[in-house]
Formats: sequence, structure tokens, C-alpha cells
Amino acid sequence: MSGEDLKKVGLKVTLPRLKILQILESSGEDHHLTAEDIYNILLSQGEEVGLATVYRVLTQFEQAGIVRRLNFENNVSIFELDTGDNHDHLVCLKTNKVKEFVDSVIEERIKEIAKEKGYELSGHSLVIYGTLKEEEKEVSER
Repeated sequence: MSGEDLKKVGLKVTLPRLKILQILESSGEDHHLTAEDIYNILLSQGEEVGLATVYRVLTQFEQAGIVRRLNFENNVSIFELDTGDNHDHLVCLKTNKVKEFVDSVIEERIKEIAKEKGYELSGHSLVIYGTLKEEEKEVSER
């Protein structure tokens, strides 16, 4: 996403917005970030941006449909780019690490349940909580 894209959704192009967007886009597999994660990355890059600014920009991005705010049982909001796809999440209760997954069987069953109950499905959210096994942690850290 570029400065031009920010303008299209009605946001002024500012350096903090561009930097935060860049962090979200370049975060790779660990793209579920808290505002504090983003703030710390900005600090490590030598940027002088306050935590309140990070929260404000993320809220603006959420309202513009650029990011999704996810709230899990740990009462921490995490943010991810809203790519328009539908996926679900696994949350490790020890580390708070979040992994996403897509399962066609689950997706189909959710559609069936909605239909059976007389609902027109507009979306869903599935979060599975657990603890990542030690051998899985080692593999995912490589």
C-alpha cells in the first residue's frame, strides 16, 4: 500500500502513517502486532513517534479498512493488515503468539450451520486457544 492508497481512503499522507504501514506490511509471518510492538519497532528504527500516535494511526487504519483489530482473551488488541481474506486464529496462552489458518472443511461447515439456523452469513470469527507444544516451538523458531 502506498501514500496514494492512503489518500484514496481519505487519510492524509504523513510520515508516521507511512512508517506504521511499512511495519505492518513487512512483518512477515509474525504480522499480528500490538500497538506496543509497532511502537518499539519505530523506536529501534530511531523514529520519534509517541505511543499515542501509534494508537491513533491504528484506529484510523481500522476505520478506513486497512487493518483489523483482533481482541483475544488476553485482553490485548493485536492488529493485522486487512487483506480481505477469511482466516481463523490459533492463540498460544503461554506466549500470546498468534497463528492464522484456513481450513476448507471448517469454512464449509460454518456456512452449513448458518444456513441450517436461517442466517445469511456475513462473516465469522474462530479463535482456538491452547499451548504450543515444546517441539512445535522449536520448529517454528527455526
